[in-house]
Amino acid sequence: MLIKLFNENPNPKDIRKVVEVLREGGIIIYPTDTVYGLGCDITNVKAVAKIARLKGVDIERSNFSFICSDLSHLSDYTRPISNQVFKVMKKNLPGPFTFILEANNQVPKYFKGKKKTVGIRVPANNIIREIIKELGNPILSTSIRDDDEILEYTTDPELIYEKFRDIVDLVIDGGYGELVPSTVVDYTGESPVIIRQGKGELLL
Repeated sequence: MLIKLFNENPNPKDIRKVVEVLREGGIIIYPTDTVYGLGCDITNVKAVAKIARLKGVDIERSNFSFICSDLSHLSDYTRPISNQVFKVMKKNLPGPFTFILEANNQVPKYFKGKKKTVGIRVPANNIIREIIKELGNPILSTSIRDDDEILEYTTDPELIYEKFRDIVDLVIDGGYGELVPSTVVDYTGESPVIIRQGKGELLL
């Protein structure tokens, strides 16, 4: 299924349709403020396992992150953070950043393994944030990579649909994606460490 949604004003009826697919354990491809993402409901273990298989990775060792609609769910999945860290996150989110934080015990066990961290992402994209609000919990996030080495990330939603229509349950056409992924910031220590410089310059 291919659904077209507009970032400025996503259709609530179509948002509910996407959420229905997620609640039934479906895999979706969706727009963010950077590259297109592949995701599912983080509470559905079968869907998470399917994405891990598609990516050819072990769930426990993977670098999947959680996409949240805002920072209100932060304490649901992370250990308490300092005011300084919260201020930096608030200054930069929604935006093209993934923050690595210490995970708490509410993160589903199949994500953690021996890892004690979780990646948190709040994209500046209304489509995916509205989907998460309607769903009521974060969705798993991992980037769509292109087989062509020159074009690392696929940007055209119609081409994405052609390529993945038999693998995923739904593709959201939210317009062209970008080639540059999010900037990954490790904030498990006192100071932020840039693990991957992508789109966006971190404001401190």
